[in-house]
Amino acid sequence: MTTELMVPDFFDAARCGEVFRVPYLERAEQAKAWAEQHGIAKAAGDGKRVCLLAIDVQNTFCIPDYELFVGGRSGTGAVDDSRRLCEFVYRNLGSITEIAPTLDTHTAVQIFHPAFWVDGEGNNPAPMTMIGLDEVVQGKWRVNPAIATSIGGELEGLQEFALHYAQRLSDDGKYPLTIWPYHSMLGGIGHALVSAFEEACFFHNRARESQTRFEVKGGNPLTENYSVLRPEVMDGVNGSAIAQKNSALINHLLSFDAVVVAGQAKSHCVAWTVDDLLTEIQARDPQLAQKVYLLEDCTSPVVVPGVVDFTEQGDAAYARFAEAGMHLVKSTVPMVDWPGL
Repeated sequence: MTTELMVPDFFDAARCGEVFRVPYLERAEQAKAWAEQHGIAKAAGDGKRVCLLAIDVQNTFCIPDYELFVGGRSGTGAVDDSRRLCEFVYRNLGSITEIAPTLDTHTAVQIFHPAFWVDGEGNNPAPMTMIGLDEVVQGKWRVNPAIATSIGGELEGLQEFALHYAQRLSDDGKYPLTIWPYHSMLGGIGHALVSAFEEACFFHNRARESQTRFEVKGGNPLTENYSVLRPEVMDGVNGSAIAQKNSALINHLLSFDAVVVAGQAKSHCVAWTVDDLLTEIQARDPQLAQKVYLLEDCTSPVVVPGVVDFTEQGDAAYARFAEAGMHLVKSTVPMVDWPGL
C-alpha cells in the first residue's frame, strides 16, 4: 500500500450530482504529470493487487431526478456516495490496481419493466408494483401479448415462463418481482457513469496505465440481473439454461489480493453481487472472504418515501457479510490502516 495522496484541484465535489463532459485529453496530460510528481508507479508492478469493484455508479441511480435515484433515508445518498468514492480513488490512486465498474444495461421490454405485463384490462403495472407468485397464478398479471414476437417468443410459452419465473423467485427466497421504472436504458444518458466518477476512472487509467474493466449486465429480457455475477433466474421451464453466471469475472476478482466494493444500491445490486461472491468464496475457501472490503459509506439502500424502504435489508446483508469474514470499512480511513492490508 502507498501513502494517501491529495485530491487533484480539478475535482469539484459540488458537481458529483451533475452530468458533464470529461475533458479527456487534458485529464490524460494531468494524470501523467500527477504520476511523475507523486512517484506513482505503473499498476503492472503492484506487489499487492487491489481491485475496486464499483457497482452501477450510473446517472440513472446517482443523479437526482433521474429514473431510479438512490436517495437512501437522507435523500441525497447516492450523490454523497459518489463524492466519497471519487475522493477515495484520488487519495488511493497508487494503491488501486484496477477499477471495474459495472453497467446496468436495459431495453424497454424486459420482465421487470411495465411493458412486459398487463392486467385483465390491458393496463401495464405502475412502477414499483411488486408482482407476487399468487398474482401470476390467479392471472391478475399476464404477459403482454403485443410484445411476445419482439423478444423472440410465443405468448403461451412466455406466459408459462412467467409463472415459472415467479415460482423460482419464491422458492429461492428472493424479493418478489419488482416492476421498476424504465432505467439504465441502453444508449441513454441514464446508462452512463456519473461524470465525476468516470473522470476519476479515466484519471486512474492514465496515471497507472491500468485499463478500466467495464462489466455490462442486465440485458437479458427474461431475467433480472441485480448481481453482476449471476442473474436472478438462470433456467427455463424445461430446465434449459436461459443465462449463466459470470465465471470470468468471479475468477478475475478472486485473483486479486483485495477486492473493494462500492456502488448502488446497497439493498439490491450491491448486496446481490456480494452475496454471489460470498457463495463462490465459501465453495472454494471461506478464508477468501477476508480479502473483500465493503465501503459502507459509498453505498445507499433503495428508499422511496411512503412506498418502500430497504434500509434494514441492506444493513442485514452487510452484517451477514461481516460475520462471514468480509471487512466493513470507511472510505475516509487510509487503506494502509485497513485490517489485513
